[in-house]
Amino acid sequence: MTATGIELPPIWCPLAGARHPRVEEIERRAAAWLDRQRVYRDESERRMVLGTRGADFCARFTPYADEEGVLLAALWVYWACCFDDACCGHGPLSAAPERFARLAGQVQRALEAPTADSSAERFLPPLQDFARRMRRMRSPVQAARFAHAHRAWLSGVVWQIGNRAESHMPDLDEYLAMRRLAARGEPVFALLEIATGTETPDREFHRPAVRALTEMAMTVATLDNDRHSLHREPAAGHSGQNIYTVLMRDRNLAPADAVQEATRVRDRILARFLRLLPTVLAGAGPELRIYLAGLCHGVRGNAEWGLRVPRRPAETPPPPGAAEEPLEWAPSPADDDRTPLPAPSVAWWWDRALE
Repeated sequence: MTATGIELPPIWCPLAGARHPRVEEIERRAAAWLDRQRVYRDESERRMVLGTRGADFCARFTPYADEEGVLLAALWVYWACCFDDACCGHGPLSAAPERFARLAGQVQRALEAPTADSSAERFLPPLQDFARRMRRMRSPVQAARFAHAHRAWLSGVVWQIGNRAESHMPDLDEYLAMRRLAARGEPVFALLEIATGTETPDREFHRPAVRALTEMAMTVATLDNDRHSLHREPAAGHSGQNIYTVLMRDRNLAPADAVQEATRVRDRILARFLRLLPTVLAGAGPELRIYLAGLCHGVRGNAEWGLRVPRRPAETPPPPGAAEEPLEWAPSPADDDRTPLPAPSVAWWWDRALE
C-alpha cells in the first residue's frame, strides 16, 4: 500500500475482529439523528460526516453490544467528527488556542449540565441531546467517566492547537502524550462502557495495569489513525503534527524511514499490550473482562475501519452491510523489543510492577 509515494507496510494486529450484525440499521438511525439535529452546516458537510462511516467504526468497536448501545456510541462519534473537522483540525479556531479554549469550556459544560445555554453554538444542542440519552440509558458512574474522558480530549486539542499556533513540532515523548488526548482516544474508549452498559468496579477500573492497557490501546489506535490520514491530509492541503512529521523532525529521518520507525514504535506498544493482557485477565471480574475484550476490539476494529473507509471524500463507500474483501495483515511485529520506549511519559507501561 502506498500513500504520497511512500510504501506503507501491512498492519500487524493478531487480535480477532468482528462487526455488529445490525450495522446497516444503526447507520440509518444515526443518519436520521444527524438530520433531525442538523449537526452539519450544509449537504457537503453531511456527506463528509456520513462518509466517515462512524456507525461501521462503532459496530467494529463494540460488536457484541446491543443495538441501542452501539447507536448511542455512534451518535457521539458522528457529532465529534463534525465538531473536529469544523473547529479542531480546520477552520478559524484550529490555530487560535485562546478562542478554542473558550469554546471547549462551553462544549464541556453542555455535556455535563442539561440546563446549560446552548443557543450560541450549533454543536451544543446535539451534544446535549446525546448527553440526555446517555444519562437516561446509563448509570451516573458511566456518565461521569465519559464526561471525564471528554474533558481530557478537549484539553488535548487545546495542547495541539497551541503547538500549531506557535509552529511547534513536538518530540516523540510529547507527541505520544498529546496525541492520545487530541485524537479522541479517551472518550472513544470510554464509549466501550456506554455501548455495552457494563460498569467495571472502581477497584478494578483504576488499577495501574488496567490504565496502562487502556492507554496502550488508545495509542496504538491513534497511531493507526495517523497512518490512515496519510491518504487524506495531502489532498486537503493539511500537514502538521503526526507520528511521521514528528519522527522526521525528532530523529532527522527521511519520510520513508519515518514510516518504518513509526511502525516499529506502534508494534512495540502493541506487543507490550499483548504480553500484559493475560496477566490482568487472570484476576479480572466479569465486567473487567468485557472491558478488556472491548480494548482488543477497539484496536482491531479501528484498524479495520481505517483500512476500509474511503480515503478520499469523493469516493462512494459500499453499503454498511456489504460483504468485505479480506485485508492483508503483517504476520509479525516490526519490533518486539521488550524494553521501554525512550519516551518518559509512556515508559511506565513497561513497569514490572504491573505484571
